[in-house]
Amino acid sequence: MACAPDPRQNLRRAVAGIREAAGKGAAMVCLPELFSSRYFCQREDPRAFDLAEPIPGPTTEALGKAAQKDKVVLIAPVFERRAAGVYHNSAAVIDANGKLAGLYRKMHIPDDPGYYEKFYFSPGDLGFHAINTRLGPIAPLICWDQWYPEAARLVALEGAGIIFYPTAIGWHPHEKEAHGAAQWDAWKTVQRGHAIANGVYVVAVNRVGYEETAGGAGIEFWGSSFVADPQGVVIAEAPADREEILLAEIDLDHLEEVRRNWPFLRDRRIDAYHGIEQRYLDQKTGSRKA
Repeated sequence: MACAPDPRQNLRRAVAGIREAAGKGAAMVCLPELFSSRYFCQREDPRAFDLAEPIPGPTTEALGKAAQKDKVVLIAPVFERRAAGVYHNSAAVIDANGKLAGLYRKMHIPDDPGYYEKFYFSPGDLGFHAINTRLGPIAPLICWDQWYPEAARLVALEGAGIIFYPTAIGWHPHEKEAHGAAQWDAWKTVQRGHAIANGVYVVAVNRVGYEETAGGAGIEFWGSSFVADPQGVVIAEAPADREEILLAEIDLDHLEEVRRNWPFLRDRRIDAYHGIEQRYLDQKTGSRKA
């Protein structure tokens, strides 16, 4: 999805897209991260907090009506205003009856040039959980969470068969020629790895198009939304340069087949992972023993 400056326009287009996707057979629909506006985190601007809203709120109310009308489960990213001065980058899961099934607040918050999210978002405090829907347990994670295997593992352990990653990622124009191919390949590879390691489907949903910002070079969002199966096979992929309603068929029975042959969850050494909860284990001061 390419996102316009006007939130009302983006919401109308999202509702229309949901209707079109449902008409093509979609039972579950995911929108990109912070879809209701341009990616405002390219710079630190206190006025951008005016874009935030509560959950439940206007966006989840409108999307709840769309979910009920079109009989689909929705993953709806929202810039959440929790209280004055407390904001989250969140994803609401709306069931096919239009009601809120669960909420995820982005846990990993980046702070890089053009991605100044720590200025805007408090880290999530709801943890990593599967959310039950009419179509079974799923898990929304968000963008920067894509790089952390711990997050994918924990939601898989809670029973999620599908992990959704609403995303806003792209190239800085001055980096694209030298590093763009490697950055895009790493992004795709790490998420395929989550699918393989956990025996789940992974769905990455990105925005597309160039968005400029005052005083900056802007970001060229690389689209390329894709769906990977539990063997890491990309079964559907959108283009990098234009919008598309990407459809993929997910076979939850396939999870059973793959996990019987690749029993990674069975063979985990949960008795031997001490230290994983530490930031870093210094070789001189760490508590590990030979």
